[in-house]
Amino acid sequence: MDRSKTSVLLVVCAVVLVAVSLSLNIAGAQQKPAGVSFETIPTGDYRVDPAHSVIGFSIRHFEISFVRGRFKDFTSTVHVDADDMTKSTVQFTAKVESVDTGVAGRDNHLRTADFFDVAQFPEMTFKSTKVEKKGNGYVMHGDFTMKGVTKQISFPFNLTGAVKDNRGNVRFGVAAETKINRRDYGINWGAKMANGGLNVADEVMIDLQLEAVKAAPPATQ
Repeated sequence: MDRSKTSVLLVVCAVVLVAVSLSLNIAGAQQKPAGVSFETIPTGDYRVDPAHSVIGFSIRHFEISFVRGRFKDFTSTVHVDADDMTKSTVQFTAKVESVDTGVAGRDNHLRTADFFDVAQFPEMTFKSTKVEKKGNGYVMHGDFTMKGVTKQISFPFNLTGAVKDNRGNVRFGVAAETKINRRDYGINWGAKMANGGLNVADEVMIDLQLEAVKAAPPATQ
């Protein structure tokens, strides 16, 4: 290899390393903003605030891009055991009809029997069965039910918090990601393409950005 090609290769490697470093720094900043301190999350029962939370998903389309969506109507409760976080629990219910990908025609198709069949299966649910510590975060295991099928899934997650809002309520954040195969739940619509790919992928990425809140105790007279 001549010197000019070697120089170009070194420059490319340096650019890649800088880009990776920047992306890691950005990810770390999003997880815990620099210069911000948080309190320990106190034991108690919390509800997930839907106005400040996202139940999101993404799926590859024609093997070249991702379609992203969310479920807008959901309720979730969290019990936190501050002494032993592995004893904490989560329950979640989403109205499947509230699916929103930003395209009305596509959302209407997703509500049909080709996909979620909301007329027969109006809700999807999750109920935790175990929490375990793993590295700097945790993994939550539980029973996930969609379209009448229940399977055990796992969510690696991280916690951010706690803070008190301007009304004295305690809030903390949860960030979690996992993958599921839609065909495991009887969602089989789609076809293979001539290049061997799928027009709608089987694997679905689930991305949860949650804000849990515990109401402040009532003021004493």
